[in-house]
Amino acid sequence: MRVDDFDYDLPQELIAQDAAEPRDSSRLLVMDRQSGAITHSVFHDLGEFLRPGDLLVLNETKVLPARIYARRSGGGAVELLLLKATGLNTWQTLVRPGNKALPGRKLYFDLPEVWAEIIDTAEEGTRIVEFHHPGNFFDLLDRLGTMPLPPYIKKPLIDQSRYQPVYAKEKGSAAAPTAGLHFTPELLRRLPEEYGVNICKILLHVGLGTFRPVKTDTVENHHMHSEFYRLSPEAAAQINGVREAGGRIIAVGTTSVRTLETVADEMGRVYPGEGWTDIFIYPGYRFKIIDGMVTNFHLPKSTLIMLVSAFAGRENVRNAYQVAVEEKYRFFSFGDAMLLL
Repeated sequence: MRVDDFDYDLPQELIAQDAAEPRDSSRLLVMDRQSGAITHSVFHDLGEFLRPGDLLVLNETKVLPARIYARRSGGGAVELLLLKATGLNTWQTLVRPGNKALPGRKLYFDLPEVWAEIIDTAEEGTRIVEFHHPGNFFDLLDRLGTMPLPPYIKKPLIDQSRYQPVYAKEKGSAAAPTAGLHFTPELLRRLPEEYGVNICKILLHVGLGTFRPVKTDTVENHHMHSEFYRLSPEAAAQINGVREAGGRIIAVGTTSVRTLETVADEMGRVYPGEGWTDIFIYPGYRFKIIDGMVTNFHLPKSTLIMLVSAFAGRENVRNAYQVAVEEKYRFFSFGDAMLLL
């Protein structure tokens, strides 16, 4: 299967530069994945398309201020993007410029009590960086780091919380699970109270595996990098209970999809636990647990649009994206949403 099969034309002006205000005023394209039929709505009305007893599964990861600026001992500027912790004080990191990021190189920051050393090279040109610091590293990161917005967002982010879902809880991601950005506290309250829709929280820390571009010509040759997930016993029991009662499991975001499909067996039962997943979902995959998906409009030729195509059908997704372009939906991280059922 060719990666080019997941390409599409997108006018630059449709790439959203700001988050919708309020969050749930985003537009919502609803698609029946069997017929391909499309309905246009607003995210605020998400509950109108769900049933009592359905379960929305949210990824409660929280984005780190993972982009840090440093300098080498010779004075040259260095940019670090923390991807995932590999030890107590070590992180797999994207370092730019990479040709100067050699093992043994020391890096210095605006806080004089903090320094780091590149100790090894890792997959895909990343580096293992060891940080030396007093106190809690995450507290220091709040002082040193900035929110790692994708490169297609050119406008500065004034309110850093707009790149976090309102329910984000556990720090650990290098990018936001953007399907969750559309929810407001009011909508999360209304869904159970007015529509009888249940809500469940799971965890997957977004790293290189989710947003790394596909550089191979064929889909099958792409390798996903591992990302940390956790499913609590309480969440597993809730998911299994909904399935047994005939409710639908609706994943909010591709990260929730990948987590659920990792922990489900062939009978659609999930099991609690934590670990690392490198699951790569593309057309031909047989889904075990999810019945619906809330997602954003994704980059051409990305693993995310491949996952959506696996769930809803490549031609259906191609048509939906074309309709979204014609109707001037907003695309990518701060853009509008789709509901696939």
